[in-house]
This record gives sequence, structure tokens and C-alpha cells, in this order.
Amino acid sequence: MKPQHIRISPDKLAEKVIVVGDPARAEYVAENFLEDAELVNRERGFNIYTGYYKGTRVSVAVHGIGAPSAAIVFEELRMLGAKVMIRLGTAGALIPELDIGDAVVATGAAYIHGGTIGSYVPDSCMAASPDPRLTTLLYDKAKEFHGRVVLGPVFSSDAFYAEDKEFVKKWSSRGIVAVEMEVATLYALATMRGFKASAILVISDNLAVPGKEELKHHEELKEYVDKATRAVLETLAEYKY
Repeated sequence: MKPQHIRISPDKLAEKVIVVGDPARAEYVAENFLEDAELVNRERGFNIYTGYYKGTRVSVAVHGIGAPSAAIVFEELRMLGAKVMIRLGTAGALIPELDIGDAVVATGAAYIHGGTIGSYVPDSCMAASPDPRLTTLLYDKAKEFHGRVVLGPVFSSDAFYAEDKEFVKKWSSRGIVAVEMEVATLYALATMRGFKASAILVISDNLAVPGKEELKHHEELKEYVDKATRAVLETLAEYKY
């Protein structure tokens, strides 16, 4: 099938892709971490930059907010030849042990049955887990370059403003450490479509700690996102598939 939203030829996309929600983050990573970065797609706001990191060809692609938008991008990146995707994003902590700026390497993603993933597998609950070799390498690089990092499962929500104290209690009591919106879709599609995936998420707020519920934005998280970005790029440079 031909991509309908990312209107580029396959040669414009690297096989190794960093996927992000925020167009400003994609531009920042391309301008500050990649060599010879080129904006190769801006159709529908799904901006994609392709360049090099230590000789490894890497693309940075915007997937937007939420599962439906992200699924379109992940599908079309795969159609264009992507073999590895790592989500570089942010998340809200659900446990008090996580502080603002800490990083979570997501070992899996819970989600409510139905929604986008349910459209693919309406008769069952699809596994949403990352590639183990890629995730182990990402965790090792995150420890090296970021330092403050934990391994743990996250919850992928379809409703940003739906979280409350009961939500925090419900999911943290089940071992979930953070909430975001796209990892489950990435992991499920990786399994179904045959590409490697993992994710690292910088903690932008903590829903379990009074006074830390307010979302921190780019400038406040810059030093932590920079470290996580370096970990992702080092992972992609070293990873062999």
C-alpha cells in the first residue's frame, strides 16, 4: 500500500527513525544533533527530517498526539522502509519515586481495550511490548547519558485530561509507573508490521505528588531531553538488526 499522508519517496527516509509527538522537538533534534539534516516531509504537519549521527543515517518523524495520528505515521514509516523506531517523548509519573526530568524506558504499555489498537484486533487484546535487544541497549545508553532512568511499564491513554486521583491509584497499584499516549500503539504495530521498537520518556509531571502535577514544557525539560536524545542516537548508531 502507498502512504497517503507522508508524501515522500522511500530514499528520503532512513531505516532508523526517532518518532516524536512535538514538531518543535523534531526540529530541535535535527538542528542540534544531526549532521546534514534535511526537512524531507511537511505534509499534514507530519514533519520528517533526515540526516546523520556519527555516520549513521537517522530520520526524526512527527507522529502528533494520540493513537490514531500516531498509527498513521508508524504505518506509513514502515511502508517507506523504516526498520527501527524509538519514541522520544514525555510522560506523567504515576509513582512518587519518579522526579521531574527522570527517564522511563518503557518495557511494555497497557491500554484500554478498543480504540485504535482494537480496530486492528477487535476480537482480542494485542500484546504491546518492545523489542528486548533494542530496549536493553536503550536502557544501557540511558544510564550512561541520562543517569536518572528506570525500566518499567507505562499506560497509553486516549484522553489527556481524564486522569484523576482514582486513575493514578488504579494504574500505579498494578505496577504502571507513568502515563503517556502513543507507546502501546507503537509496540502493537511493531509486532504486527515487523519492525523493531522501543521508547524513552522524560518525566514532565508527577500525578502522584502534590505540587508536581503541572506539566513542564520544553525549556524546563531541555537538559533532560538532551540527555535522552543522546541516549537514543547512541542506541541507533550501535544497534544492529
